Amino acid sequence: MTEQQEASEDAVMTRIGQAVILLHAGDREEARNRLGEIWSEIGEEAHSLHRCTLAHYMADAQDDPAEELAWDLRALTAADGLAEGARAEDVREGARDGVRNGPDQAVRVFYPSLHLSLAADYVKLRRPEAARVHLARARAATGALGDDGYGNGVRAAIARLERRLAAEPGEGPRPFPEQYP
Repeated sequence: MTEQQEASEDAVMTRIGQAVILLHAGDREEARNRLGEIWSEIGEEAHSLHRCTLAHYMADAQDDPAEELAWDLRALTAADGLAEGARAEDVREGARDGVRNGPDQAVRVFYPSLHLSLAADYVKLRRPEAARVHLARARAATGALGDDGYGNGVRAAIARLERRLAAEPGEGPRPFPEQYP
């Protein structure tokens, strides 16, 4: 990759980060506008990391739960593209016998949060069964998380949503993987 391409990619992540600061400061509309501009500029063919990151935060900037779901699904699709790229790089680099290089591990860290977001979207849309599916996927992917603030925060959020869904009326309580020895 050339220096100009690397600088350009860094600029995209910087702009996404600036929009995220607005989002966290409570200016959802301006964050949504800026993220939308970036999405229009980078397009569907942009690097999967950019699409995943942008879509993940664009989902958080949505007021309509259906739009939030659509953006979270885009983020998951982009993460899957990253994972496929990491596996292809492993093949090019000569990884054998299930040994993975760094990129694959880095991609796996996204999945617990992405599936948690999808589960929360489905709860908002009153689709508890779909929420349970993604919550179970989030729980199953937590092995990739570190024992740090981010990892502990994601695991705590999964546990909170599990408790909330277990209390939901419907077909009765659903077991989650953590409840089995």
